[in-house]
Amino acid sequence: MTRHIVHIVGAGPAGLMAAERLAAAGHGVVVHEAMPSPSRKLLMAGRGGLNLTHTEPLEGFLSRYGEAKAVVAPWLERFSPTDMIGWAEGLGQATFVGSSGRVFPRAMKASPLLRAWLARLAAAGVELRTRSRWTGFAEGGLTFDTPEGPANERPDAVVLAVGGGSWPRLGSDARWSPWLEARGVTVAPFRPSNVGFDHAWSPIFADRFAGQPLKPVAMTHGETGVRGEAMVTRYGIEGGAVYALSAGLRDAIDRDGAATLVVDLRPDLSIEALASRLARPRGKDSVTNWLRKAGGLSPVAVGLLREIPGELPMGADKLARRIKAVRLTLTGVQGLDRAISSAGGVTLDQVDHGLMLKALPGLFVAGEMLDWEAPTGGYLLQASMASGATAAAGVTDWLKRD
Repeated sequence: MTRHIVHIVGAGPAGLMAAERLAAAGHGVVVHEAMPSPSRKLLMAGRGGLNLTHTEPLEGFLSRYGEAKAVVAPWLERFSPTDMIGWAEGLGQATFVGSSGRVFPRAMKASPLLRAWLARLAAAGVELRTRSRWTGFAEGGLTFDTPEGPANERPDAVVLAVGGGSWPRLGSDARWSPWLEARGVTVAPFRPSNVGFDHAWSPIFADRFAGQPLKPVAMTHGETGVRGEAMVTRYGIEGGAVYALSAGLRDAIDRDGAATLVVDLRPDLSIEALASRLARPRGKDSVTNWLRKAGGLSPVAVGLLREIPGELPMGADKLARRIKAVRLTLTGVQGLDRAISSAGGVTLDQVDHGLMLKALPGLFVAGEMLDWEAPTGGYLLQASMASGATAAAGVTDWLKRD
């Protein structure tokens, strides 16, 4: 049987998963990485605790991918959340499920898992070439800038997994877009996803509370609501709960110039239960201390209430309703350089079920290069790696034509 050679461009999670699956299928695999070391974005994401996947039931899980859920569903059949947990534990990284249903390695960081993964890939014969930057197409192959000078490669198949447009300093700079567009591939403009939003805080609030968390809170935009945490910043607000709503908030700002985010500062209490607490005599407590004691609000939450124009309503019912529905007007979106991920990329109608580009047979695409998005919380990493597994299966099926 002919042993095919497959080159993968990009050593992030999608590219490395494709490499693992292709090596297991018996192909020779070379991975090109433009940076001096692989998976820098994964390492950055794992600094605060690497969220591998989520235990949410499949229907809810798929809903996190919005309009792309029908395309992502087969990816998750090929590499499911259960597969992700088994994969990590197979690398010696025990996992646990957090209170929110998110799955983490017990080490709570990416570096041990990545070291074990790279060792397994090397043992499987995968060749990793760092500082090998893809520079375009030429002579029926791909060109690279390498420490030894320009190089031209003509493998039997290629998987492109060079990322989208976010965190460009870590390697995802989207410089590849015009190269594919010149060959008839439609690429949607990149837009920030899982990103913070601008809100005009008062100087006093920004000086005192920037960098402080709001937790636990529930947030709603339109008909979509989530529970989680957020962080006050000088420019506005960010954090997991905000990221889960980022697609809708971004689109509303692009369309209307502003978006309304409704924040429930006591999601664990009903309006009636909260009003009952607030109806207790205040005594000699200041308003701030009373809100802290009776309402269970943190100083930053009290400060957020005071950001609303006008006096705080002192009636227990009205104040409870205010606490349960603080309305923030968001006026801008932070840029791609501050976004965790991006929307946009190769549109999904440009690839077949195996993620091969219809316009360029033998060239496959995986990860954030494709036009889909998902919130953090395990959904983003899960689909990225699942797309790498899907592209690897597509490559193997395509090479069988020989």
